[in-house]
Amino acid sequence: MTNKLTWYGHATLGLETGGYKLIIDPFFSDNPSASTSADSVEADFILISHGHGDHVGDGVALAKRTGATVISVNEIAVWFGNQGVKSHGQHLGGGFKHPFGYLKLTLALHGSALPDGSNGGNPCGFLLTTNDGKKIYMAQDTGLFGDMKLIGEEGIDLALLPIGDNFTMGPDDALRAVKMLQPKVVIPIHYNTWGLIAQDPNAWAERVQKETNTKVVVLKPGESYSV
Repeated sequence: MTNKLTWYGHATLGLETGGYKLIIDPFFSDNPSASTSADSVEADFILISHGHGDHVGDGVALAKRTGATVISVNEIAVWFGNQGVKSHGQHLGGGFKHPFGYLKLTLALHGSALPDGSNGGNPCGFLLTTNDGKKIYMAQDTGLFGDMKLIGEEGIDLALLPIGDNFTMGPDDALRAVKMLQPKVVIPIHYNTWGLIAQDPNAWAERVQKETNTKVVVLKPGESYSV
């Protein structure tokens, strides 16, 4: 079974696995790096890592158009549910066997207030074990934290890590994260959307591949990688 990961720009991801289509942090509208529009993607499930507008994004409209179920921490799941959207709430450290695989919510060091000021609970990352046994870690918006070493003990096939700095890990800490996670492959995200988080992903890739055994895949918005 092929697991196809698409980077749409910023921290917006698409994942096709086992016949299911997932969209992670659907920030298309007003995203200067977006490679497509929210009306052009399909979803069976939508994963929301935290409540900030550049991650909740087009989630409500996308869920209503596609009938997708939103998965997030419970506070955000309830917020979506109150807007007439199907949702499934989890919490940090908790996992659930969804049709597309076993999804565990991981720690993330960030904020999570929702666009209307509502409480978004705690931010999270996602550790997905696909139905064919692949381990995909989507860190989303986070700073470096020591328990990444524990996540790495799962045996990560693919990691998605932010490198933009200012709001998340920068290149130095993202390199340290790779050393703790030891994934087979890593893809950088959450950079170059705005000047404030401008980075050179190829320079970072050279550092990672020089200092670790991890392969780095640098995608342009809209490009995909198959696991």
